[in-house]
Amino acid sequence: MDSLLDFGDDLGPAKIIHFFEPSVGLAGVLVVDNVAAGPSVGGIRMAPDVTLEECCRLARAMTMKNAAAGLSHGGGKAVVRGDPKMPSQDKERVIRALANALRDIEEYILAPDMGTDEQCMAWIKDEVDRVVGLPREVGGIPLDEIGATGWGLSRVALVAAEHCDMELKGARVVIQGLGAVGTHAARFLSELGCSLVGAVDTGGTLYDASGLNVEALIALKREGKSVVDHPSGEKLSGEDAVGLDCDIWVPAARPDVIHKGNVKQMKARLILQGANIPITHEAEKILHEKGVLCVPDFIANAGGVICAAMEYQGSTEAGVFQAIEEKLTHNTELVLATVEKEGILPRDAAIAMAEERVRKAMSFRRWSIY
Repeated sequence: MDSLLDFGDDLGPAKIIHFFEPSVGLAGVLVVDNVAAGPSVGGIRMAPDVTLEECCRLARAMTMKNAAAGLSHGGGKAVVRGDPKMPSQDKERVIRALANALRDIEEYILAPDMGTDEQCMAWIKDEVDRVVGLPREVGGIPLDEIGATGWGLSRVALVAAEHCDMELKGARVVIQGLGAVGTHAARFLSELGCSLVGAVDTGGTLYDASGLNVEALIALKREGKSVVDHPSGEKLSGEDAVGLDCDIWVPAARPDVIHKGNVKQMKARLILQGANIPITHEAEKILHEKGVLCVPDFIANAGGVICAAMEYQGSTEAGVFQAIEEKLTHNTELVLATVEKEGILPRDAAIAMAEERVRKAMSFRRWSIY
């Protein structure tokens, strides 16, 4: 992990905790950003190259996301350095060790993120009760299985398309990161009439201007294969995905995939941020000046955390889908109306809305809480 630098402001973080258990290969960081609204909810990300800075940025994004969604939770995030595809028995040991390392941190509710899933949450549940995103068999609403984040992205698309004067029927979509979020986003967007023309994973990019078979690609991913293993379509590198000719581009993987070095290649008119912090602030400014609408991450991809929070409160699956649609539709309309009225970046409009809610929650609490 990188060294502890000055990552703070008057909102947080409240805590930065490094954890290390060499006997099982556990190394990582927990950042509890702000808990004025309630205990923080944020996923556990596992990747070989996670850093403290990334964790702080993701934790702040969760603070903004939970506030924008009107949830009684603050923001936090945990990152674990490791290969998410390690043997299951090794991963179980790491995840169980993580649960015990964070057992007494009551300000943080553990949840899945990139590199962890419902199975991991079940292992955590066996160690500590403070966890969401569980399998149905242990009383959870499995947000990855039902596609909560992807469903939310499709609802945001309905609102954003109107502001772009775009018809979703026939709109060409590229999804970067065909994992738990990306596969469901592809499915729900195709149900709205969109055409998936590009799909990207760690193996590369698959492109077909005439449209890709979404169900065939989902089946391929379930087999543990890459999209480039599909027999049809043009095979390209992962970096080529930014420049593909399309109407909608959905980043659904790692941070900062669109940046100063590649942003001018972007041809899409609408970007729905399925991943957390997938575009640098500088790149968002450039896209805004080009007339590309970027719906910020903590507005567009809040479906997952809404599902997690409602599971924690004992809600039903049907109630989750209704709440996601209501909250994300309202917030997207509110943010885009502000953008049109004031001519500011969508992210600036979204941050102003979320930060106002965070500060209001802070005003009700003793300063020492957050």
